[in-house]
Amino acid sequence: MKELLELYFAFLRIGAVNFGGGYAMLPLLEEDLVKKKGWVTTDDLMDYFAIGQCTPGIIALNVSTFIGNKKKGIAGAVAATTGFLTCPVIFILVIAMCLTNFADLPIVQNAFAGIRVCVCVLILEAVMRLWKKAIVDKPAFVIYAVIFLLMAFGGVLPVKVPAAVLVVAAGIAGILIRGHREAVK
Repeated sequence: MKELLELYFAFLRIGAVNFGGGYAMLPLLEEDLVKKKGWVTTDDLMDYFAIGQCTPGIIALNVSTFIGNKKKGIAGAVAATTGFLTCPVIFILVIAMCLTNFADLPIVQNAFAGIRVCVCVLILEAVMRLWKKAIVDKPAFVIYAVIFLLMAFGGVLPVKVPAAVLVVAAGIAGILIRGHREAVK
């Protein structure tokens, strides 16, 4: 029970400050769960983000569920997920009750503008961390470049390729490239 409460409160803290979605949460998770608690490795965390990106739902919520499950099975998944959701649900309810009355106030608009800037920085930091861990050789860079170009120019292509298809294609490319390299050795 102690470990379940520890999972709940760890994700309660993370959920309380998770503005901007899953990638903005990456530095928080890495600091708390990898460096301080040692519950997962950085590689595990990157894998959870990749899986969380291509599974239904919110990336951050999926990642918390995966980590809870790794730590304590189904009960851990429920504890981590519930912990992560507690503060955002409360915040959303309070904001929903108040926002219509205060949304036009300059102080509220300025606060949201500041929060958006902070979220951009958090996401940029997450991208830089992911880059260092993911782009480790030329084949990884080629996969990155192809996926980036498909996403960046998706609006001018005759058909927009869904992100989930790109994730699966990148996984297959990784298997084929790594498999070929290992076979050559």
